[in-house]
Amino acid sequence: MLAAAFTSRRGTLLLLVAVMLLVPLVAPSSFYLRVAALVWIFALAALGLTIVMGYAGQVSLGHAGFLGIGAYAVAIGPRHLALDPLLSLALGALLCGLVAYLVGKPILKLKGYYLAIATLGFGLIVALVLASESAVTGGPDGMPVARLSLFGWRVTGALTWYWVTAGALLLGALLALNVEASPTGRALRALHDSEIAAAGAGVDVASKKLAAFVIGAVYAGIAGALLALMNGLITPETAGFMHSIELVAMVIIGGLGSVTGAVVGAAFLVVLPQALTSLQEYEQAVLGLLIMVFMIFLPSGIVPTLRRLVLERAS
Repeated sequence: MLAAAFTSRRGTLLLLVAVMLLVPLVAPSSFYLRVAALVWIFALAALGLTIVMGYAGQVSLGHAGFLGIGAYAVAIGPRHLALDPLLSLALGALLCGLVAYLVGKPILKLKGYYLAIATLGFGLIVALVLASESAVTGGPDGMPVARLSLFGWRVTGALTWYWVTAGALLLGALLALNVEASPTGRALRALHDSEIAAAGAGVDVASKKLAAFVIGAVYAGIAGALLALMNGLITPETAGFMHSIELVAMVIIGGLGSVTGAVVGAAFLVVLPQALTSLQEYEQAVLGLLIMVFMIFLPSGIVPTLRRLVLERAS
């Protein structure tokens, strides 16, 4: 089954479902379920970045900006517009897609370092607006988020949110795997390898890059909304530069272009800091050192390295 998980869409989904079913059985308390829910949320955001970076080969250093837009949509909608939180989530995802389209049209004409700096600027602008518009967003202190209700059922509790976020990730993984296997996914892979060769083969490079950017933004927006709804409070830090860097690190550490890698990378960067809290002031230093070690000895990422070892043993 492990070999199949690395080589087929069905195997990947079955492995993910198996892990999701196992975690509540071994989690000793609700705290661990909450940490697992955070893993699923950030894995969903990392999946969106996987489509942008891993499939299309476009660098984005401001992806947390879309995380913040989605998060604040479910806070602002119910508070200022009297909208249902679930409707606010959907509208926030649509807003992320629209903003990504409007921003992506000009900046995706850039390449390499220039594109990275442009996306970084976008993320910084979003974080600045969220922190400064205190009348709407609550300013640096953030704002409370209305609790989610589904058909009169109030979504509360660590176990409930575990399954809600797990379901969202599973659906996101299914869509990402389908995109990868579709003609669009093959076109994205082609321009990842060479935009010139892809254009020569008839691929509309500009539209495909923009489509990947919009899809990745929608993923991040939904992840941000789930994060805000689960926490019941949101601050501009959600859209901050460090969260963008963390998302990029998740994608690269897990394995660039791999759905399983996005989940593994998210688990690594969400769970490991929790395990290092006993080190107190040395926590960040040890975390940085471990990331360096992984990049030195597993430059292709955790999942691609494991895939190679499993397939070599299976052959």
